[in-house]
Amino acid sequence: MNYFDRDLESVHQMLVDGETTSVELTKQTLANIDAHEADLQAYLAMNDEAVAQAEKIDAAGIDPDNVLSGVPVAIKDNLVTTNMPTTAASKMLENFHSLFNATVVEKLQAAGAVIVGKTNLDEFAMGSSTEKSAYKTTRNPWDTNTVPGGSSGGSATTVAAGEVPASLGSDTGGSIRQPASFTGVVGMKPTYGRVSRWGLIAFGSSFDQIGPFTRTVKDNAYLLNTIAGHDDHDATSSDKEVPDFTAGIDQGVKGMRIALPKEYLSDGIDQSVKDAIQAAAKKYEELGATIDEVSLPHAKYGVMAYYALASSEASSNLERFDGIRYGYRAEDPKNLEDLYVKTRSTGFGDEVKRRIMLGTFSLSAGSFDKYFKKAAQIRTLIIEDFQKVFQDHDLIMGPTAPTTAFKVGAESTDPTEMYMNDVMTIPVNLAGLPGMSLPAGFSNGLPIGMQLIGKPFAESTIYQAGHAFEQNTDFHKQTPQLGGK
Repeated sequence: MNYFDRDLESVHQMLVDGETTSVELTKQTLANIDAHEADLQAYLAMNDEAVAQAEKIDAAGIDPDNVLSGVPVAIKDNLVTTNMPTTAASKMLENFHSLFNATVVEKLQAAGAVIVGKTNLDEFAMGSSTEKSAYKTTRNPWDTNTVPGGSSGGSATTVAAGEVPASLGSDTGGSIRQPASFTGVVGMKPTYGRVSRWGLIAFGSSFDQIGPFTRTVKDNAYLLNTIAGHDDHDATSSDKEVPDFTAGIDQGVKGMRIALPKEYLSDGIDQSVKDAIQAAAKKYEELGATIDEVSLPHAKYGVMAYYALASSEASSNLERFDGIRYGYRAEDPKNLEDLYVKTRSTGFGDEVKRRIMLGTFSLSAGSFDKYFKKAAQIRTLIIEDFQKVFQDHDLIMGPTAPTTAFKVGAESTDPTEMYMNDVMTIPVNLAGLPGMSLPAGFSNGLPIGMQLIGKPFAESTIYQAGHAFEQNTDFHKQTPQLGGK
């Protein structure tokens, strides 16, 4: 099966018509992953039960009303599963097996999807390149000397390489959208609360959101249809009704007002990226939309505020990894305090330890007002900036990332430079808004991503505008050589 040539609807129709079976699809998908894994390093665990699950789906019959029935998908390895280990790419959770499945995993399985494996990430989702995994460095299928972005680099890579038609990632400060940009696929971070976080290993609880990677905008909408909705296990999940995100997706952008913040085309953005976004703006105008220049004056403080707030939440969330209840435990501790120190010193990687220390410092008595409280005030100002723009506009557009994918190792020794990769995506998480990256051009053979940002729970508007752009360009039809073309 070549997923480059087929979308979810056509794969589903093949299954319904009996042109293929879920077992055949699953076996071909696993073989394709195996053929590329040495080059891409995208997976941390494979599902030994995948073919058996596909056999059950075939025996029960493909559900003609469910586009994911019998279709192979992959999930990020910070979503807990009972039949595969969940490591969050950390030594701290080596060989950890959960007693329950994440809600999104249950929803995928209920829809008949076959989960083929779990993908690599930056440890505990803390990173922008998938170089911070304790186990392997994932490569970009467009150029294996470059990174796929992070932290959901494995999930983005496996879709970009045509190995699976869809995957799930998580986005705390851009961890779905930035990898989608670097690998030339579609990645959606839904509104905070749109998708249950139950079973997602927490990084920043007020930022984290699970979302889908796909090759096309409509496929992405199908995935969000499946995983969205209220969950009694997650008090922060919204009880707002979930619409059919594919309905009305073909209505175009005529009459839409789209904002283009001047800050998103500032000096820190590569010229090739600026050119692609300005060309996309012209395309939208050709399609009947109005493009207005606006200002998000506090966006420039987003990275600083985010790393104070998210690191503070991470410091609290990662406190549970103490070497006692589950996960890795250091050997031969002298006493309880020594057990904590040794376990965390050897179980966590440098980036995770850096953020724990930054967060603990921000929450300390002498620093709380100066850092955490100030960052929370900036977060409010950023939310107000977005609200002001959305009074007169349907969407905000701009680059997803300031550059295309950078070389492996190029930024791994400079945390500040690495953090700036998320300068365009972080404000969206601070405000809890939906945002999607989709292919909008190329520079030196590497994809450029465009980000569309919507009002709270306005994912349908984002999909509508993204689909209109996609149908009038051919960027999404380009494929990396590694995938067979």
